[in-house]
Amino acid sequence: MQVAVLFGGTNAERDVSIATAGQVFRALRTRGHEVSAYDTTAGRLDADGEGRLMAATVPAEPPQVSGAVPDVTMRLLCEQGGLRDVDVVFLALHGGTGENGTIQGLLDLAGVPYTGSGVLASAMAMDKDVSKRLFRLAGVPTPDWEMAAADEFDDRLGWPVIVKPNKQGSTVGLTVVKDPAHYAEAVRVARAHDDEVMVERFVPGREFVVGVLGDAPLAVGEIIPQGSEIFDYRSKYQVGGAVEIFPAEIRTGLADEMRTQAVRAHRALKLGAYSRVDFRVDAAGDIWCLEANTLPGMTATSLLPQSAAAAGIDFAELCEQICLHALRKLG
Repeated sequence: MQVAVLFGGTNAERDVSIATAGQVFRALRTRGHEVSAYDTTAGRLDADGEGRLMAATVPAEPPQVSGAVPDVTMRLLCEQGGLRDVDVVFLALHGGTGENGTIQGLLDLAGVPYTGSGVLASAMAMDKDVSKRLFRLAGVPTPDWEMAAADEFDDRLGWPVIVKPNKQGSTVGLTVVKDPAHYAEAVRVARAHDDEVMVERFVPGREFVVGVLGDAPLAVGEIIPQGSEIFDYRSKYQVGGAVEIFPAEIRTGLADEMRTQAVRAHRALKLGAYSRVDFRVDAAGDIWCLEANTLPGMTATSLLPQSAAAAGIDFAELCEQICLHALRKLG
């Protein structure tokens, strides 16, 4: 199988995308596939670039990227020897046009198979407001929320609240606001990443994730941030930032209910081959779905691969299954 790993992007999750691409690239080669790597801002990598890619790690802070950097994906779809000549494109992109349906639309128009979810599902999942509306309709419990219309907040959700960009991942631009005096600054931080800002009721409790592969739930994992009350950017990507327990050490009934709700959320958004669904569980044992990720991090130690490993699927096999699912969509 000829696989093109497409990565990069020009948003705050670029470094995460690079780390994902390096490990997916290596894993698919170990399975005997012919793999090439393409940066959306620079084109196909040479051998030296591939070596640097496989050694990439995620810095402690998200990068400051400029929207002025050109995206060359369209050129790569048009030129001979580019993306149009492979069997499947593995989308190692996170956030921005890589996850909101834009690049998925380009690949659809070019007739190139790609991993993950389609245009509509990608767009719905990226928009947290739309996602939560669909969760409610599907019977998936999710914390109350509203969209920030101004820098003043009317206290209807109580305190604390989560203030975050409506269409952004990796908790970039997210703030836990405990005091109304800090609300306006949190909105300003979020608006630096998106023109829409969501305000969500903060759910104190434990944090869990569930991977979904081929419409079936994988293992439940518990995330215990170290030095932070939420699973923020540093907790996610720095060594020692969080303790991650797969499978989670919880009662069977709670795990089964989360797995059921993960599949329900996955289906509500019409997601594709795989996703990762994030939850909080409060002191009363009630489950709250936070969001579903259509292109979650895919390093060997990322949460979805850990969820798969706990279900008996190693990282290389997981990457291969995701590619094969994309090909089956055309069959």
